[in-house]
Amino acid sequence: MYYDSRCLSHENGPGHPESPQRVVAIRDRVEQADYGCRVRFVSPEPAASHELLRVHTAEYLEELERSSCRPHTVFDPDTSANEHSFLAARLAAGGALAAVRSVVAGDPAVPFVAMRPPGHHAEADHAMGFCLVNNVAVAAADALAAGLERVAIVDWDVHHGNGTEHIFAGSSEVLYVSLHQSPHYPGTGRSSDVGQGEGTGYTVNLPLPAGSGHREYSYAFKEAVLPVLERYQAQLLIVSAGFDVHERDPLAGIVLGASSISWMTARLREVAQRSAKGRIVHVLEGGYDMGGRADGVATLPPHWA
Repeated sequence: MYYDSRCLSHENGPGHPESPQRVVAIRDRVEQADYGCRVRFVSPEPAASHELLRVHTAEYLEELERSSCRPHTVFDPDTSANEHSFLAARLAAGGALAAVRSVVAGDPAVPFVAMRPPGHHAEADHAMGFCLVNNVAVAAADALAAGLERVAIVDWDVHHGNGTEHIFAGSSEVLYVSLHQSPHYPGTGRSSDVGQGEGTGYTVNLPLPAGSGHREYSYAFKEAVLPVLERYQAQLLIVSAGFDVHERDPLAGIVLGASSISWMTARLREVAQRSAKGRIVHVLEGGYDMGGRADGVATLPPHWA
C-alpha cells in the first residue's frame, strides 16, 4: 500500500468531502484487518516535473506550483488548494508511478495507492472535480515511456474520468474503459465518445443510471469490459478505483456493496493474469462515505494484499 502522511496536509476547505480522513480511514482499516500484518506500507517520492509534463502542460504545472506560495487558491467551485497541495498531488502521482514501476519490474505484490488528492478529472491544462494532477495518466505515460506498448485503464469511479479520457483520446497505446453514473457530474462519458484519430475505438464508455447495482455492473463487465480487455491484451492494467460506487456514498446514486467491488477486482485480476503477467495496480479516486470506502478497500484481499 502506497501511503504518505504528507498528503493529509492538502485541504480544499472546511466541510469539503475530499478530506484527509478519506485515506486515514483506509489506512486504519487495513492496519486493523486480519491480513494487516502482511501489508507493506511504502512512502513514495514526489513525481518529478518531467514525469508530470508527459500529460500536463508546463503552464498548468507552473500555476500549481504558484499555489504553494498561498494559503488558499481556488481553481473551480469544487477544487481548491493550500500551500501543501502541490506537494500532496506530486506525492499522489508519485505513488501511482512507484506502484506501476514495481509491477513492471516483476514485483509479485499487487499494489494499492491510497493517496490524495484524486486525479481522474484533472485535464492536461487545468484542475477539476477535486483533482489537481491526473495520477493514473502520469503512471500510464511512464509505463509507455519505459517500453510498454499497451496499457489499459479501467475506471469504475461513479463519476466519469473526463481528464483521463481526454489525455489519451488520440492514442491506441492506452485503452480507457469507464463505468459511471449518468447523468451525473461532470456530464461527459457518452457511449458515443470512442476516441479520435489513432485512438478511435480505444475509449469505451459505459454510462449507467442511478440505482444500478451488482446486476447491472456484472452484466456490463461480462458483456463489454472483459471482452474488450481480452481483445486488447494490455501489458499493464491500471484501475481508477473510486469507492463512491458504494451504496452509502453521499455524492452518488450507484448501489454496489463491498462484495461487488471485490468481485470486480477479482475479474480484473484474472484478466491481468492472462494478458499482463499479473501486472495490475489500483489507484484511489473518489469515495466519500468513510465506512463504505474503507469497507470496499478491506474486501479487495486476497486480490491485492
